[in-house]
Amino acid sequence: MEYLELNNGVKCPAIGLGTYMLSPADAENSVREALKMGYPLVDTANAYVNERAVGRGIRESGVAREKVFLSTKLWPSEYENRHAVEETLSRLGVDYVDLLYIHQPAGNWLAGYRQLEQALREGKARSIGVSNFEGKYMEELEARWEIAPQFIQAEAHPYYTQKELRPLLDKYGIRLMSWYPLGHGDKALVSEPVFAALGEKYGKTPAQIILRWHTQMGFAVIPGSKNVEHIRDNLNILDFALTDSEMAKIARLDRGARYYHRTEEQLAQFAAWRPSFEKE
Repeated sequence: MEYLELNNGVKCPAIGLGTYMLSPADAENSVREALKMGYPLVDTANAYVNERAVGRGIRESGVAREKVFLSTKLWPSEYENRHAVEETLSRLGVDYVDLLYIHQPAGNWLAGYRQLEQALREGKARSIGVSNFEGKYMEELEARWEIAPQFIQAEAHPYYTQKELRPLLDKYGIRLMSWYPLGHGDKALVSEPVFAALGEKYGKTPAQIILRWHTQMGFAVIPGSKNVEHIRDNLNILDFALTDSEMAKIARLDRGARYYHRTEEQLAQFAAWRPSFEKE
């Protein structure tokens, strides 16, 4: 496994399992099987309503808690809930998480970020981050944080490499964790000739080439799946390295094109929505 060193000295695995859009049953199964095959990182969120299932999957895997880098995210409805961190830990069945995010720049997000900073000070989180904070939101956060985040989670893939955001991240040593790493299932991206050619050279699929690109960009990447074979394939990317010239060829695909376009109206809706958490 390869690791990213964070700006507070914590080390994070470069690749992990995402659980977005997985039902509790699928999340439990995917987490258990992924950890058994050697995945060291699992990502979830309040909003995925599968945190209890993720916790069960970790315990069923037989992998020691300290060997699992676990990340989750507080949803905007929880930002002003002073018990939000404890309740999140309780759903997961753990005493701490390795990475705790706020999920959206919605509602009283500064109160949510203050909760992260407090969780870091108290040892309930080993690192903290923000998800979907870009542009003006990242600038406002920069002006108001007491502790700089270790991570941002955002859309990133060869069509959208976050060129505008990365200089700010580099300034503070903030790492990027990619979601939609394969372009939200866009066949046009995966079918780009450069990935077919590199796949033939290295004996990998185009998807594996793209995931390797992420790690060589210095990003952590969290592809999700309920298919155990896909989960295994996604991990099998660290036995080769793309050359500088190959990375440069992939860089030419960047067209500043993203798949997710959030509006201010959606942020207001996010602030009003409350997840129906999985019952014990």
